[in-house]
Amino acid sequence: MKQLVLIVDDHPAMIEGYKSILSFNTHGYELEFKSAYTSEEAYGLIHGNDQFDMIFLDLSLPGYSEKEIHSGEDLIPYIRKYQQQSKVIVITSHAEQFLLYQIYKKTNPDGIFIKSDFSSKEFLVAFDAVVQGEKYYTQTMKETLKKINNSNFYLDSIDMQLISLLAQGMKSKGLMEHLPLSLSAIDKRKQRIREFFGIEKGNDEDIVREAKKQKFV
Repeated sequence: MKQLVLIVDDHPAMIEGYKSILSFNTHGYELEFKSAYTSEEAYGLIHGNDQFDMIFLDLSLPGYSEKEIHSGEDLIPYIRKYQQQSKVIVITSHAEQFLLYQIYKKTNPDGIFIKSDFSSKEFLVAFDAVVQGEKYYTQTMKETLKKINNSNFYLDSIDMQLISLLAQGMKSKGLMEHLPLSLSAIDKRKQRIREFFGIEKGNDEDIVREAKKQKFV
């Protein structure tokens, strides 16, 4: 099976490493590679004539301000529009549950590969699984999804933004400038978050402490 693969990463050595690993696949894939080292290069290839079967996308990319692309994550809508048949595996060094859940909800990729889980064997397994139409998540991502799914309810994007702002030391009045909520609505959100973390009584510092403990920030 022939596969045209685009690898997007701002570290050339990483791209060469990924190519080398994938070339040792044992499933008979005939692989052709193209590489992009910047968001701008990736944007050009995504809009080009090539139709990629697989795209490996590192999320920690320098931005492309002309197109309001601030990271690899902002390339995904363009991939969905111009490379509709492409499978996408995002690669990230982030292991915080809060950030991983955001990536999962916002981008819905075919695979999420956490760098701290990296091994050559698993990289090949992930590639094969996604080619076969499966979703693939490394262990850290699986644990994050399990935790969220086992919760009584989810923290939505507003809850997560609130936690992030609290972690920055922002007080309630300041929160109103960053969130589309009244002061009473913010207090209700805080109570919801305390319930999520199992905090019976506590203040903002307790929320931040537990969020850090559970790697949401």
